[in-house]
Amino acid sequence: MNVADLTFLALCLPFLGALVAPVLTRFLGQNAAWVLALIPAFVFLHFLGFSAEIARGETVTGGYLWVPSFNVSFSWLIDGLSLTFLLLISGIGALIVVYAGGYLKGHPNQGRFFSFLLMFMGSMLGLVASDSFLMLFVFWELTSITSFLLIGFDHHREAARRAAFQALVVTGGGGLFLLAGLIVLWNISGVTQFSALSSLGPVVKASPLYLAALVLVLGGAFTKSAQFPFHFWLPNAMEAPTPVSAYLHSATMVKAGVYLLMRLNPVLGGTPEWQLILPVFGAATLVIGALLAVRQTDLKLMLAYTTMSSLGLLVLLTGFGAPYAIEAAVLYLAAHSLFKGALFMVAGIIDHETGTRDVTRLGGLRSAMPLTFVIALAAAISMGGLPPFFGFLAKEEVYAAFSTFELRSIGFGMLVVVGNALMFAVAFAVALKPFVGQPVATPKHAHEAPVLLWLGPAVLALAGLAAAVLSGTVHSLISSPMASAIAGQPRTVDISLVPHVGVPLALSVLTVVLGAGFYLGLARLRDAVAAALVAIGWGPDRGFDQVIRGLLRLSFAVTRRLQNGRLDSYMTATFLMVAVVLLLPPLLFGEMARPPIFPSGIPLHELAIMAIAVIGLLAVLMAKDRLTAIVSLGIQGFSVAVIFLLYGAPDLAFTQFMIETLAVVILALVMTRLKLSQSDHRPMRQTLPDMAIALACGLGATLLLMKVTEGPFNTALTDFFNQYSKTIAHGSNVVNVIIVDFRGTDTLGEIAVVMIAGLAVLSLIRLRAGSMRRIADNNPDAEEGGR
Repeated sequence: MNVADLTFLALCLPFLGALVAPVLTRFLGQNAAWVLALIPAFVFLHFLGFSAEIARGETVTGGYLWVPSFNVSFSWLIDGLSLTFLLLISGIGALIVVYAGGYLKGHPNQGRFFSFLLMFMGSMLGLVASDSFLMLFVFWELTSITSFLLIGFDHHREAARRAAFQALVVTGGGGLFLLAGLIVLWNISGVTQFSALSSLGPVVKASPLYLAALVLVLGGAFTKSAQFPFHFWLPNAMEAPTPVSAYLHSATMVKAGVYLLMRLNPVLGGTPEWQLILPVFGAATLVIGALLAVRQTDLKLMLAYTTMSSLGLLVLLTGFGAPYAIEAAVLYLAAHSLFKGALFMVAGIIDHETGTRDVTRLGGLRSAMPLTFVIALAAAISMGGLPPFFGFLAKEEVYAAFSTFELRSIGFGMLVVVGNALMFAVAFAVALKPFVGQPVATPKHAHEAPVLLWLGPAVLALAGLAAAVLSGTVHSLISSPMASAIAGQPRTVDISLVPHVGVPLALSVLTVVLGAGFYLGLARLRDAVAAALVAIGWGPDRGFDQVIRGLLRLSFAVTRRLQNGRLDSYMTATFLMVAVVLLLPPLLFGEMARPPIFPSGIPLHELAIMAIAVIGLLAVLMAKDRLTAIVSLGIQGFSVAVIFLLYGAPDLAFTQFMIETLAVVILALVMTRLKLSQSDHRPMRQTLPDMAIALACGLGATLLLMKVTEGPFNTALTDFFNQYSKTIAHGSNVVNVIIVDFRGTDTLGEIAVVMIAGLAVLSLIRLRAGSMRRIADNNPDAEEGGR
């Protein structure tokens, strides 16, 4: 098996694992986690094998043709950016699978959970590896669908159902914006591959459609990565089980929008619009998320809002355009994945072993859970940006990006300091408050977690330490190639545990001092933020509910108006639209048919047939009762059938004779069974509009037919069937050959539709007959009266 086939297998393997997960769990229970974790472990090792090649500045591409006529392929692009995400998704994913085995031990639907988790993992792997626009969009939407299943896993709870629905609506709606943006980029550049698009940045930026493409792409990215004001779905997603929260926030869906912005930075970045919109929305998300985090007392919600804040910082750095900004984004993304995954799993351990995750009801757990305490403290140190962890390197590089004395750098730099200080306070609140102080009684007797639970966060915490100590190797294999891919040109990351002396170090010290102050006054700060939110009242989360309620009311109002249960209203609306479609476009675009020139010398018998058709039409209009009108209506059909016969189409004429005969008979039978008045008693105010619509439809059909016949007849299709009907289908009757052979599947479908409709009618007839018999059995007098 070659490298391309192995890569394809690695991208598809999680979906295959999702198929067998329920069966494995049924036989192995929670120990199935060890077996299923081998899947992401294999994916991790496979893509890790590309690291030396990527470090040399090369890219790995491959794939298979999907729709060649539209240049659509199932193709992948592996460079420094996608490789980092692939390693994070698969590496952390393996730990999450193991963690889920212990967290959901004994859960009756654990197998289904593993299946959803692996599908989600496969969707994210496909998203970040995609080279094709369409492939990326398909996996983008798959992440929304699979996250819906994971967030709503505990579907018996209304809060979980609401959170899953909210996440699906927001991220799915953003996906439509992304699709439109990709189509615009395709229209501008003429390519459908990111590998080809990356060199066309000047062409895209010079296009008048650049701003439209930018806004549409940002709509998809901001909704996926929970940027203000689309942030509200992310904290609500904490209704999912903790393994989902840890995976969602550390390495997967919430970073998909950031990934997209980084991928398109060489194409859309560097413009004034890019450097204005991204920093403004990123800074707003950073500060708002951090403030909302200190208000919470639930450990998961505290961490969720800091994830929102971190995503804002990543968006700000991606669009800031200053030296070191891209490098800082790369380092902070990797550091955040490590410490946030560990802290979320720690929060889950606390909840699992004590029965609560309310920080105000926890304390003194250090003696009962010493290993968990050490893991939490290590992750918090990295999140707080303190040495010797990788978060320290990230924070130093972040402040290096804001170290100039320009007004723009000073303004955004101060916002970043405040946001980081608030996150510092939250990190140590999560890591210290549950463990220090006097022991507090908890709903469950606290004890250390089993290995399935503590293994994942321990590995991530140690990885944060090892990445900082071995920063040279990490930068050469991961950080520098990723920064180069985002920037579209070679970049070198060389930050180490030795800090930047000067402004960055001063800002770092200021962050620690402010963070410590926020931590000590956390209770007062929490009350102040809560009071401010009460004073504000309305928020995007409530606005979402209002929008959904308004949409439902609008849909009910429209439905009551348009679906009023009257067949005549439906027919009027339908034929009105037919008339508009037939008449309006020719008038607008000057394609109206020329007045016809009737040829002279029409045979007398043809004129007679036409006269019969006109007489039949007058008979329909002048009929005094419905039955006469139905019979008269058949005159037109028979006249047209005779014209077909005269012009050499006997099979078509025969079909028309059959249809007209059956139509008249069936309509007559139906009319005799319905309780209708014998004649049409519509008032003039209804008759005139109906007449106008009917005339407009007839005129439009006539003009369309005349316009079609004005052009020269293209005989290509006729010549094809005449040439090949005998040689290929072995039939002399061209019409029969077309129906049976060339359009065989279409004809089979039509027959199936007619058969299904006939069965449905038969069922309704039998149902009505059975109802009538039951009525007669229960009420013999009614039966006699009916006779």
